[in-house]
Amino acid sequence: MTLTEEKTTDKRPAGLGVVGWLRWGWRVLTSMRTALILLFLLALASVPGSLFPQTGVDPGAVARYFENDPVKAEWLDRFWLFDVFTSPWFAAVYLLLFLSLVGCVLPRMGVHLKEIRRTPPPAPRNLTRLPHHADIGGDLASAEAYLRSKRWRVATGDGWVSAEKGHLRETGNLLFHIALLVLLVAVGAGGLFGYRGNVLVVEGDGFSNTVAAYDRYLPGSQVSPEDLQPFSFTLKDFQATYIGPGHEKQGQPLDYYAKLAVQDSPGAPEREFTLRVNEPLDVDGALTYLIGHGYAPTFRITGGDGKVAFEGAVPCLVNNTSTYESQCVIKVPDAAPEQLAFLGRFLPSTVPDGEEWLSVFPGAANPTVQIWPFKGDLGLDAGTPQSVYDLGAHKNLKPLGQMTASPKPLAVGESIDLPEGAGKIEYTGVKEWITLQTTYDPGRFPALIASGAAILGLLLSLQIRRRRVWVRVRDGGVTVGGLTRTEGGDFGEEFAELTEALEQHARPAEVKDVP
Repeated sequence: MTLTEEKTTDKRPAGLGVVGWLRWGWRVLTSMRTALILLFLLALASVPGSLFPQTGVDPGAVARYFENDPVKAEWLDRFWLFDVFTSPWFAAVYLLLFLSLVGCVLPRMGVHLKEIRRTPPPAPRNLTRLPHHADIGGDLASAEAYLRSKRWRVATGDGWVSAEKGHLRETGNLLFHIALLVLLVAVGAGGLFGYRGNVLVVEGDGFSNTVAAYDRYLPGSQVSPEDLQPFSFTLKDFQATYIGPGHEKQGQPLDYYAKLAVQDSPGAPEREFTLRVNEPLDVDGALTYLIGHGYAPTFRITGGDGKVAFEGAVPCLVNNTSTYESQCVIKVPDAAPEQLAFLGRFLPSTVPDGEEWLSVFPGAANPTVQIWPFKGDLGLDAGTPQSVYDLGAHKNLKPLGQMTASPKPLAVGESIDLPEGAGKIEYTGVKEWITLQTTYDPGRFPALIASGAAILGLLLSLQIRRRRVWVRVRDGGVTVGGLTRTEGGDFGEEFAELTEALEQHARPAEVKDVP
């Protein structure tokens, strides 16, 4: 290799390097285009949260989805589509948008503050070259006075007046982006310092706001059990009304509400509260919402030894929301000589359909229940978690007697003597249950304020135009020129009105009064 060739090979273009690539990535991330793309992605990522049931809102609906289509549900669950707002990919978009807005807004705030303090620029020498210009009568002093009276920012010089208006456009734009940042911070604060819990409560039962009382509890990372508001209540009554028979919308709900007896803290006086949809119970910022309801038939079950092994209400999961046909599971580990289990089908308004039975209305007009009895080891002593609403995992259970596809339903007060001397089951009545969601979100009010500020900022940025006007003495007369600094803004009509007003303001008082 010659000396010339060696020198040529040394003159290779230098790469960006690690620092250069990081700087380039930061510039791309903090650009307005990237912020808009991330904002669109965040909105797009929220769509599955409204298309699919969410575990944190309605775990029962998620369970039914797995039951009806387990293969599809499994794939959806792999992509966190039942927990959209706690998924890693949603958090990634959320954090990138936050960083992009911070890097985009902070430099623009500095530039905008400098623009506000800066005086309008001097008038160009030839105003006729501007997009809008006109010759008017009058003088510079009257033009300056009029522009100041209309809240234009005015600067003067030798033979010219410069005025500027419309800084609120950029102020609104920044307000919109700052409000988005506050909204993101508020949502993040709610995730850190807030909590959410779901619970099912049967009529007559009570609830205390403790971790152990919830069926599902989702605390923020900075929440401890001692942070929960110490309120409690008893479900006194639940009422639901539906559109009656004969109407094309038969069975659709008209209204439902729950009557609660509430104690805001231990030892506090009890108060009555009516809980409705979108009218939550509010105790020190903890909101309890009514999100669902169903039926809980009551049973008394006697074992083969003649002792009562179970007595109480059994919540049934709704299979058909138009008729509230529901499925119940009863597990009786205290029955003797063998443990018992029952599968029930609850029918609120029962009518015969050939050899089958069905419900035709969601209201409890003729509440009955079909019973399929089983016996065997329930596996409760093994310590393995199991659902109280499912018998499918119990392989040791055997049917009691001869099973039929559609046994005769029991009316309230009727009973069945179990085969093989296993005991008796009595259907004693019907209660109703409600599902509740308690949510505490300290970022809720800041998020509301930020949303309002974002709307205000968006309106300012869309409605206000940045424009400049200059007035200069030219050839013994006065020339006015103007332009808008907003792309696509139509300044022609406003400029014509402004020049007419300047000329009117410059006329002597006696001339203005002439009709």
